[in-house]
Amino acid sequence: MKREERQQLFDTAKQWVLEAGENIRTAIDEPLRIDTKSNANDLVTHMDQQTEKFFTEKIRREFPDHSILSEEGYGDNLDSDKGVIWIIDPIDGTMNFVHQKRNFAISIGIYQDGVGEIGLIYNVMDDVLYAARRGEGAYRNEKKLPQLKQELPLEEAILILNNFWTCPNHKIEETKMQSLVRKVRGTRSYGSAALELAYVAEGIADCYLTMKLAPWDIAGGMVLVNEVGGLTTKADGSPINILEQNTLLSCNGDIQEELVGEYIELK
Repeated sequence: MKREERQQLFDTAKQWVLEAGENIRTAIDEPLRIDTKSNANDLVTHMDQQTEKFFTEKIRREFPDHSILSEEGYGDNLDSDKGVIWIIDPIDGTMNFVHQKRNFAISIGIYQDGVGEIGLIYNVMDDVLYAARRGEGAYRNEKKLPQLKQELPLEEAILILNNFWTCPNHKIEETKMQSLVRKVRGTRSYGSAALELAYVAEGIADCYLTMKLAPWDIAGGMVLVNEVGGLTTKADGSPINILEQNTLLSCNGDIQEELVGEYIELK
């Protein structure tokens, strides 16, 4: 993608994200219509659906040749990453949105032929926008984020990990996860994959590890992390397929080899 085209897309997407965030803040105290999807903890609200529809209608009007991959059913059925694709999570962290009315985000990644060109993650209630354009760095509001630390002992790392993965499960060897938790300086879990990736990009966390995320959970954050020198792969270190569900390891590159080699054992 040419820089001029990327800048135009970025400016437009940023404007829409901020507008959508304002709509959510205005309606935050109104009664919610809450449904479930795959299970009782997989929540969706009418605000998720309205926000996704807000984006898809604008994209189809302004960029009719672009494709859309999104969570709530207003996007396209895609089997190829060719062309320009908007990958959208209208409210990432819906459980936080429902229970806390904070700690959720709008996430958008814009990809061309499988390459992340633009990443936007908007912490709606804190009015903090994480933004990145390929080759131009990542920002927290207007402040450019520094490159991640060049040397980071695992003992000094902050790990984002849901404690579920330290319990018996069918995805990853839990005893090694328990050893990892004892090894690192501390662990956190925030309930929004988009924000968790943004925190890795910001350098306030050093690693995010989880076993199942959809494309819209990670597309924007992957661009951010890449722009500060981090690495985002599947948990075993293999490449992400941006059209499919993936395990995820996003981290400071200085600790990735040790994590994959010594602590991550998939079942």
